[in-house]
Amino acid sequence: MNVQQIKQRFSIIGNFYGLEHAIDIAMQVASTDLTVLITGESGTGKEVFPQIIHSLSARKHGSYIAVNCGAIPEGTIDSELFGHEKGAFTGAHEARKGYFEVADGGTIFLDEIAELPLSTQVRLLRVLESGEFLRVGSSKVQKTTIRLVAATNVNIIEAIKNNKFREDLYYRLNTVPIDVPALRKRGSDISLLFRKFASDFAETYRMPTIVLTEDAKHRLETYKWPGNIRQLKNMTEQISIIEQERTIDGEALVKYLPDHHKSNLPAVIGGQIDKETFSSEREILYKILFDMKNDMSDLKKLVHDIISDSQDSSEVRKNNANLIEKLYEENEVSEKPEPIKDFQFSRPRDEEISDTEEIVEESLSLSDKEIELIKKALNKYNGKRKHAAKELGISERTLYRKIKEYNIES
Repeated sequence: MNVQQIKQRFSIIGNFYGLEHAIDIAMQVASTDLTVLITGESGTGKEVFPQIIHSLSARKHGSYIAVNCGAIPEGTIDSELFGHEKGAFTGAHEARKGYFEVADGGTIFLDEIAELPLSTQVRLLRVLESGEFLRVGSSKVQKTTIRLVAATNVNIIEAIKNNKFREDLYYRLNTVPIDVPALRKRGSDISLLFRKFASDFAETYRMPTIVLTEDAKHRLETYKWPGNIRQLKNMTEQISIIEQERTIDGEALVKYLPDHHKSNLPAVIGGQIDKETFSSEREILYKILFDMKNDMSDLKKLVHDIISDSQDSSEVRKNNANLIEKLYEENEVSEKPEPIKDFQFSRPRDEEISDTEEIVEESLSLSDKEIELIKKALNKYNGKRKHAAKELGISERTLYRKIKEYNIES
């Protein structure tokens, strides 16, 4: 089974390299009993990877239990995981098996593992190292052969520094790490996911499928998506139900994107900037500057081509004048026309010029040329920046910046 077949089987949408790499690691490690730690932001779809690992392993006919560690109260987490004996605590009216006993020979997925209390982490470490555990209120050692897959959206290294997570447990869990990429890094995958969700909701609510314009797709793919896939799915459902118009443009989409107009630059908190965030934002700034440089190069080339065309037309007129004169000579015509002069009109010598003639020297300033070209393009398309930008061969973002820089009325 290859990556594409896995994506189809588990309804995974997207072609981003980081996503396919994570799936590939899950496929490779499935045939082993190694412990896997899945990391990634909340809402990125980490829960599908333990399912892939279990389904491709020799344990696929055994039990698969998913446990959300953050949803179980601290006082009962040990009982839930390892079981308890009758009378072990108030309310323990009978003995009960824990997840590690029930799933023996199968797979346990511990989601939000960083939420485990330190005392429970000690118990878990013993299970991973020796396969042994004790029920709450019992002194009898139990054995288990479970396969453990854990996941967290917390920075474990920081949790270790803050004494909230055991370092030895981290290294025992992190035998094979799988990092699930955040949605904002996946580019065109965002539009694919939106289209899939829109189709599903259209079928559920029996209404036409909503479609995005190119501007809306651009806004969708450049938004930061703090809630990742979960946020995208919820937003798609909102639009599917609320919007009457089934074609959604950028302005309509922005209403559903919280903090869309806020700056995405890293905020300074307590005098420090998170290194990971700064690195990501710096890459984005580099890309924007690189795109701006390319846009300027394209604009310079366009101006150069226009100037070259003007010079070429002058040469054509001169060549035509020489050709006409040569034809008259070959045909022995006595009266020859006056030679064509470039950018001038011939007048009789005795004719008086009644009006004052002003000769304006053409400006060769690049900025003046840019302003002139931008105004012509905007006038041609009645102020529509998208079409004007396409005519000029630059991005709409660059055109907007130029209009603002030169204070051009559009």
